[in-house]
Amino acid sequence: MTQKNTTQISEFLLHGFSSQPEVQRVLFLLLLSMYLLSLFGNMTIILLIRCDMQLRQTPMYFFLSYLAVADLGSATTIIPKALKNLLSRKKTITYSGCLTQIFFYIYIGNAGSFLLASMAIDRYAAICRPMYYSSLMSHKRCLQLATMSWTIPMMHSLLYTILMAGLEFCNPGEIRHFMCDINPLLDVSCSDNRVINLVLMTEGIVEILGPFVLIIVSYAFIFYSIMKIPSAIGKRKAFSTCGSHISVVVLFYGGASSVYFKPHVKNPGLQDMVATVMYTMVIPMVNPFIYTLRNSEMKAALRRVMRQHLR
Repeated sequence: MTQKNTTQISEFLLHGFSSQPEVQRVLFLLLLSMYLLSLFGNMTIILLIRCDMQLRQTPMYFFLSYLAVADLGSATTIIPKALKNLLSRKKTITYSGCLTQIFFYIYIGNAGSFLLASMAIDRYAAICRPMYYSSLMSHKRCLQLATMSWTIPMMHSLLYTILMAGLEFCNPGEIRHFMCDINPLLDVSCSDNRVINLVLMTEGIVEILGPFVLIIVSYAFIFYSIMKIPSAIGKRKAFSTCGSHISVVVLFYGGASSVYFKPHVKNPGLQDMVATVMYTMVIPMVNPFIYTLRNSEMKAALRRVMRQHLR
């Protein structure tokens, strides 16, 4: 049996995007535009909800402000390093930087998943239990759900970061991706990966699918309750309160499934790269516009805040 060449690696070489300078310039401008739009959209959502008393005291928008924080964090974890490498001849990331990126990428992504589940619980309480809504979704309950949404994913992310830190890597450490993620890093590992693969197939699946199942169950009860509403206007009004959230859920889990719920390929192709860009960069950019353009309460709050500051 041949002994693989292992070494203590201080940095990884990222082979993600095209090496052609013309393509890199176009990609740089595209990613920079996406990042600026993500910053603008999510910061607008956060400031608008914090500045408007009516939105701030509404549970749905309380969770939305934290989802905007997660989207902002997700874009910031990935895009600045990708932009830097597009301008650099040597496209590298340090060992510690790679582990840090993995930690925050997993942490923020799963926090977003739990926040979407918390928002589904809020919609369930509002539509299926309207008489008890104020007690079910009290400020204390919202704080508890938000705390769980940030704490559980942190433990999950810390577990994977510790497991990844214990791996040995083949020399040279060339990652066939534009970012550090678990599977691309495992591809350049020379260690026995059975433990981490077992964790991925058990704890990882529960962590990802748990919030999704909760969302599906919540909306099953929501749709059942809506169908019992006698008037068409009442049904439309009930559906409209869920429209933005459903759109974001479809985008989020559709993007996640296109990246993770498929057979793993050791050398990802263009299709895999595009799917990852959609999940890590496009969705954080699009989410704020879904909630502002499709939401009459957000637009009304924006007008109120603008009138207050223009006086």
